[in-house]
Amino acid sequence: MEKILKPISGYLTLAICLGLFIVAAYLFIMGVDGNITWVILAMLCFITSCFLLKGLMIIQPNHSRVLNFFGKYVGTVKDNGLFFINPLYSSQKISLRSENLQGQTLKVNDKMGNPIEIAVVIVWKVGDTYKAAFDVERYSDFVRMQSEAAVRHLAMSFPYDNLEDDHAPITLREGGDKINAILEQELTDRLSKAGITIQEARISHLAYASEIAGAMLQRQQATAIVAARTKIVEGAVGMVDLALKKLSEENIVELDDERKAAMVSNLMVVLCGEKAAQPILNAGTLYN
Repeated sequence: MEKILKPISGYLTLAICLGLFIVAAYLFIMGVDGNITWVILAMLCFITSCFLLKGLMIIQPNHSRVLNFFGKYVGTVKDNGLFFINPLYSSQKISLRSENLQGQTLKVNDKMGNPIEIAVVIVWKVGDTYKAAFDVERYSDFVRMQSEAAVRHLAMSFPYDNLEDDHAPITLREGGDKINAILEQELTDRLSKAGITIQEARISHLAYASEIAGAMLQRQQATAIVAARTKIVEGAVGMVDLALKKLSEENIVELDDERKAAMVSNLMVVLCGEKAAQPILNAGTLYN
């Protein structure tokens, strides 16, 4: 589990190191005439200064250091500035900044078995430095591989659209925020073991694979045409029914079944036809 450390400021240690350097230089000069004691003291001051300098570390904003002492986890420093730690500690730099992952375009099969192309953009950052440093080998590679696996699983769990599955509650194309929320949860579950926090995940590219794109486009167009024709027919039937009722209620004209059938036929042709109707003048009667 991550443990936050608050090390002491490193400015005093830096001043001590500079003082020891000056003392070491002075003692070395004093021992140039052959006094070995001064030379030994100068070397001790210099070695001590170098040892203390090893314990100084600078942490930039939104960065951290994971500290170890001979293989044992000591803690994580997340404050920024100049600090002094035990010179025997080893440290590992881990960035806490948000990072973008532009996933490559993957070709997978959706729930209905249709080949599709899908790509996502993920915004993530390290939330637990202990897990990122010790629970996985390289957390950046882990994020990349698990993100690809999550995208593949998402694409295989839902149909691209509802052309083949009319009762599908969620589709990749029309799911919108629901699909993005499912993707974020999938990524969170997979990457939590590495201490990764998912801030945002969005589908950036979604299309049928090139080998079936043309056929699917024709199918979508045909479906749209059928739906439009259905609406037109429903409206035309309503208008014909209204016309017959009005004629009957206001006693404008008495129509037998044959005349009603002819009128319905003519009205349906006019209302449902793609082109404007051509008027024809009938000088006779329906029966002549």
